[in-house]
Order: sequence, then C-alpha cells, then structure tokens
Amino acid sequence: MKTNADSIIKKLKSLSDPRAVEGMARFGINPEKTLGVSIPALRKLAKETGGDHEIANRLWKSGIHEARVLASMIDDPEKVTEKQMEDWVKDFDSWDVCDQVSMNLFGETKFAYKKAAEWTKRNEEFVRRAGFAMIAVLAWQDKKEDRDGKLAKFFPLIKKYSIDDRNFVKKAVNWALRNIGKRNLSMNKKAVETAREISKIDSKSAKWIASDAIRELTGKAVLGRLNKLKK
Repeated sequence: MKTNADSIIKKLKSLSDPRAVEGMARFGINPEKTLGVSIPALRKLAKETGGDHEIANRLWKSGIHEARVLASMIDDPEKVTEKQMEDWVKDFDSWDVCDQVSMNLFGETKFAYKKAAEWTKRNEEFVRRAGFAMIAVLAWQDKKEDRDGKLAKFFPLIKKYSIDDRNFVKKAVNWALRNIGKRNLSMNKKAVETAREISKIDSKSAKWIASDAIRELTGKAVLGRLNKLKK
C-alpha cells in the first residue's frame, strides 16, 4: 500500500510517549499537539517514507509537532516556494520545529539568504529566531568560500538585534555569530571583532551574546581546528 500522510500520522500516533512530552516541555518545547516522538525515530520514518513534497505539505497542515518536523525531513528544497516558506514560518510555535525546518529544509532552498535577511527584521519571536537560525545553518552548511562575503553582510543584523532579550531570539543570534566565526580564520577574526563591538552595548542580552561568542571563538578548540584547515 502506498504511503500517504494519513498512514504516517497514524504511525506517529502509535509512537506517542506522554512522558517524553513532559520532558520536552521542560526544555521549552511547546507541548501542544506534541506526541513525544524522538528525532531518531523521525529520521527513520523519513528514510522509510522517502522524499515527497505533497506528503510534506499534508503533514505540515496536520499541525502535529512531530509531523511538521518530519515534513521538513522529506520535503524537496527544489520545490519549496517563497510562499510556502512564509506560510510555514508563520506557524512556528516552538524553537525545535523552527530549527529543524531551518536545518533540514529552508537552508537548502534558493531563497535561504534572502529569507534569513528578511526574517531577522521581523518582530515575531519565532520568525526572527528562524532568520538567525538560517544564518547559523548557512554558515555551517554552505562551505563555498565565496559565501564569506554574503555571510559577513549579516554582522550588522547580528549586532542590531543582539539587544533582543527574548530567550529564543538571543540564543539564535549567538548561534549565528558563533557559526560564522567557525568557518575559517578570516571570518573568525571578523566575528570576534563584531562580538567585541556588541560587548560595549548597554544590554544584558548583548553582553551575554558577546561574552559567550568570544569565549568559544577564541578558545583552543576552535582556533586549533581553523589553523589546521589553513594548512
């Protein structure tokens, strides 16, 4: 029998774990319409399902937490439109769905850089988080050296919104800054310089972002890896 969205949702519900939902809630994950299915289990189901743009959209429309994460795993980035990205980002109501969609799908689309820039400027908490999560994902996944210039253009946005003290936003801003700084020695230097500028802003959020980024980006682990890449 051909796999469809209904059969997948039925499978997800069979894997439901109320105790896991309680644990997820303790980590700030929205428990509404959440089944408590683990990411490894979702990845296994995604592999079994295979890529399917139509099923992905049907799963998303179900509103079920895990179905939406799974949708991001099986959708085809080549078929994703700007409208779909805008429709989905408006539905983000939990940091993990935001990050999973950014990593698994949105970061692979041709609209990734454009949407990252746009969404950082939007005030909705999870839309802005999505913007900075996208920057973090692009900095990590897009290995092309000619992307350094495009990523450097995000530094002013990182600095500007470092004063946003909402927990899910400031952590994403920090994530974006750190990931850019871990690309290579040149970007590391620029990221640290940006972090030092941010540290001078009179904002608890900005100071936390800056100190955390500086600590990691000037640490032996990161610099040691980057120096090896240079050789």
